[in-house]
Formats: sequence, C-alpha cells, structure tokens
Amino acid sequence: MSASTRAGLMGLTFDLVDMPAAVERCLAWCRGPRSPHVVVTANAFHLCLMRRDRELWNATHAADLVVADGMSVVWALRAAGVAVPGRVAGVDLMARLLEAGGRAGLSAYFLGARAEVVSALAAGCAGRFPGLVVAGFRDGYFGPAEHAAVVEEIRSRAPHLLFVGMPSPFKESFCERHRDRLGVPVMVGVGGSFDVLAGYVRRAPRWAQAAGMEWAWRLLMEPRKLWKRYLTTNAEFLWAAGREVLARRLRRPAAPEGRP
Repeated sequence: MSASTRAGLMGLTFDLVDMPAAVERCLAWCRGPRSPHVVVTANAFHLCLMRRDRELWNATHAADLVVADGMSVVWALRAAGVAVPGRVAGVDLMARLLEAGGRAGLSAYFLGARAEVVSALAAGCAGRFPGLVVAGFRDGYFGPAEHAAVVEEIRSRAPHLLFVGMPSPFKESFCERHRDRLGVPVMVGVGGSFDVLAGYVRRAPRWAQAAGMEWAWRLLMEPRKLWKRYLTTNAEFLWAAGREVLARRLRRPAAPEGRP
C-alpha cells in the first residue's frame, strides 16, 4: 500500500479508505485463501487509550486495516492536511459487511454483549440479511481461563467474519493475541454495535453523527457509564491531536510567490 493512501495521527497510521473500499477489502479477504486479518476502527478514545496500554498499542499496529471511526479523528487528519474520504464507523461497517456477506453467502460469528443481546442479534440476522449464515454466537461474559475454549469454539465453526462486540482494549488485544489460532479471514472489534443492531440502544440521529456529536448522544443514553471516559478522553484528544496538527501546519512549507 502506498504512503499516499495512509496517514498518521497520534502514533497510529490510518488507511485512507471510504466505506465501500473498506467493505470491498474485507470481502476480498473472505474470497481469497483462508488467512486471518484484523480490522481496527479507531476513534479518539482508542487513540488516547493506546498511549497508556502497550498491548493495545501493539495490537493496533499489527492490524491489517485501520480506519477512522469518529468525526474528531477525521477532522484532525483533515486539519493536518490529509485528504480523508470520511468516517468509517464500526457499527456501519458491521452492518455493511453483514449485508454484503448475505449476498455472498458468507458466515459470521458474534462474540460479546449480554446473552439476550447477542442472541437477539443472531436471530434478527436471518430476516435482515438474507443469505448470511450465522456460524455461532456467544456472550462476552467469560474470564481468562475460558479464552482457549472460546477460541476453539470459534475456530471449529470456521466463520468468514468474526465480530467482537466488547470494549477496548479487550477486543483488539483478543483478536491479535489469538489471530492465528482463530484463523478467521476478517475479525472486527465493534464495541457496543451489538446493542445498536439488536435494537437495545438507539443510534444517534444522522445530524448528530454528521456534526461529530454522536459521543454526546451516547453520553445522554448511558451517563453513568460514559461521563468520566468522555470528560477525560475528549480533553486529552483535543490537547494531543491539537498540538500535533499545529506542529504539522507550522512545518508546512509556504507556497511559492504568486501561488495560493
């Protein structure tokens, strides 16, 4: 992949792809020889967390595709002079992959969330994504002693797509730590997307998503769970990304005389 299709922010290199390109790359991996690939959808919280979590840092840098999930990340990259096609949100990428997977007759495994959420998601896929094969599902409530059994369960079902609906840093670290044993062509950590797609949590309106205010909507939905995270993360991201963007703009050579 050429440097012109990738750009860095806060120590992470992003693939500058839009949603259709991200979906097509994942489908190509599913169609090709069976080998594992990890997709990371990184937002402001992810970028801040990986600065303090070495395993998350390593797992994120080992990913095969890293996309900007969050308008704050997109805006920061654009402010630094990077032509980012747009946001590739994890929940939207998951929905698009399930839709395309249904048309292609692919199979998917869902790992994460509460038992009632993941079972509702799996049951709803039959009607919403005709042609998609649900290879299996399991809730996200298991300890380290059960990791090997969970991995073997997924491996035995041999899905084309594995969606891990659990928080960072677990989802990225789990996929990277077990990538070879899992052997799934496309593994994507999608956080709370299961709750949204199963109808347990209402997604932010389109205007809020476009305005980069989806975090505020989520905060309204789950204030006790998220207030501390957003208070600290938003401030940290503004400081760290702002300093980096300013430094890049100051280093940018001035245009020749007579040119804009």
